[in-house]
Amino acid sequence: MRFFSSIANLTLNKKKIVGSGLIAFIGGALIGIMLLNLGQLSFFSSVSAQPLWKFSSYEELVDFVNTSSSYLPYYLEGDVVFAFGTALRTQDTSTPDYSTTNIQVKGVDEADIVKSDGQYLYVVSNKTVYIINASVPETLTIVSQIRLNGTLHGIFINEDRLVIFGSSSHELVGDFYRSYYWPYATPKTFIEIYDISEKTSPTLTRNVTVDGYYFNSRMIGNYAYVVVNEPALLNDTEVKLPIITHGGVAVEVNATDIQYAKVIDYYGYTFTTIIAIDIQNDAEEPTFETILVGATRSMYVSQNNIFVTLSGEPNVFGVETTLIYRIRVEANVIETAASGEVPGRVLNQFSMDEYDNHFRIATTTGSLWDGKSRNHVYILNMDLELVGKLEGLAPGERIYSARFMGEKFYLVTFRKVDPLFVIELTDPTNPIVLGELKVTGYSDYLHPYDANHVIGVGKETVAAEMGDFSWYQGVKISLFNVSNPLDPQEIDKDEIGDRGTDSPVLRDHKAFLFDKEKQLLVIPVLVAEIDESKYPEGEPPSNAHGDYVWQGAYIYNITLEGLVLKGRVTHIGDGASLQSSYYSYSPYSVKRALYIGDVLYTISDKMVKTNSLDSLDEIGQLELP
Repeated sequence: MRFFSSIANLTLNKKKIVGSGLIAFIGGALIGIMLLNLGQLSFFSSVSAQPLWKFSSYEELVDFVNTSSSYLPYYLEGDVVFAFGTALRTQDTSTPDYSTTNIQVKGVDEADIVKSDGQYLYVVSNKTVYIINASVPETLTIVSQIRLNGTLHGIFINEDRLVIFGSSSHELVGDFYRSYYWPYATPKTFIEIYDISEKTSPTLTRNVTVDGYYFNSRMIGNYAYVVVNEPALLNDTEVKLPIITHGGVAVEVNATDIQYAKVIDYYGYTFTTIIAIDIQNDAEEPTFETILVGATRSMYVSQNNIFVTLSGEPNVFGVETTLIYRIRVEANVIETAASGEVPGRVLNQFSMDEYDNHFRIATTTGSLWDGKSRNHVYILNMDLELVGKLEGLAPGERIYSARFMGEKFYLVTFRKVDPLFVIELTDPTNPIVLGELKVTGYSDYLHPYDANHVIGVGKETVAAEMGDFSWYQGVKISLFNVSNPLDPQEIDKDEIGDRGTDSPVLRDHKAFLFDKEKQLLVIPVLVAEIDESKYPEGEPPSNAHGDYVWQGAYIYNITLEGLVLKGRVTHIGDGASLQSSYYSYSPYSVKRALYIGDVLYTISDKMVKTNSLDSLDEIGQLELP
């Protein structure tokens, strides 16, 4: 961890942390063939942790970066980034119950484009944050707006503070470049904190900028933790170091404060900077930690640790690997604590979890198209040393969704049908498959209904007549009963639309609204339907794509009896263009839904609409400028 300072030379004596090895050679064999679960080859036998070191000088850093390829790394901006957030049951009876952002870990908030405090809505639309008085649903009013010059990624609300994350316009970085590219232009990530105690006149209290791409963020208590990626740009004998600006003072990170792994990254090296900011205390300077590795691919955050993952070098079997770094966080303390490595690639944050002093991760190795893909579960201790593993699941398929729920793990793989695996993790040294359910379609997102039931949102599929694959169809919502883990069942399902139907929930869990007490499930959907008049000679083929006919929120009543569609809410009125493409790209496409009391609020870039949760009758609407 380093403290931001107006002094250009920042140095803190820190303990050099060297991750423990994960070498598991048996009998001294360098490449051993070991038969494990499901009779598959163990991919872990060749994997060892990559310890983190520190550069002794700037020149050493330049020499290290010079060993990488000439290609710029690509980025995943945000997890594409739960003690699941549903209703916030307030003790203050003056504020009604209201829904919060759907998050993964209790107490670890995730930035989103819409937030609520039960009385006001905070809505990101294009380059503006609107503060909307929602206490009278019949007459919503904009009380203030904050317009910024840049791309906005999300916001946090912390009592009377509003935190905004965004990226400013690209700036050319001198003559830094890599072969085959024009001079590189890098964005700056900005973090702005506003005092919103007076909702009509927000006041900017802090502004922090960091060179690089915004990757993701979390809020724990009063602290926001932000992860920023910046490519290590090489110009012959120079490497551009990250710069952090706070209070008008720009500080370049010292090369000797940067930790790194002694690996070759074929996509190019990247500085990953983790910054901690006290949202409530303007006097406390930000702290930060920078490591030089490949570009961060995914991130999981518990209340005490940030786990970042990135692509590693292939192991001796030629199998791709994932590097894992555990960064301990506590208030303004940021400390790299351990490093590890597992075979395979990670799908998203839900493929990772921390539980009972263990880190669990699910990965996929191999290619889907040649049938050599395999799926695996690895359990590591807090030093990121291997404790247990389950390898070789679902040959020829890949992971589509995952959900850790305490000592159980639910995994969906897919190729032609959807196997839902129930995996027992009670003994971390010996994870085992308890049950498996094969149904048509697959789930892109899994969400706990309760301890014994899981909701899945994905696509229905139809098996192709020729070839080992299936055609995607409409959006599918499933309710699974896993009370008997040996025999999981699909209680009910609903399919929306035809091939081409889509929902942001398939890629972004924050678009998912669920409340068990209210028996409420809401998801935004873009509906495509096949015009059968185009096929007068017979039934449309399975690969026929529907035309876009509707976009909005689907509202369900959900119980253990199943799913019942209550109704739909759209922002695209009869006067809107009826062209199919308009539904796909309309600024009136519903992106989020939330509730305050007994009122449902749906939000698009151009409108906020209120409807009765009971009858779904429209109450009011507000057009955004």
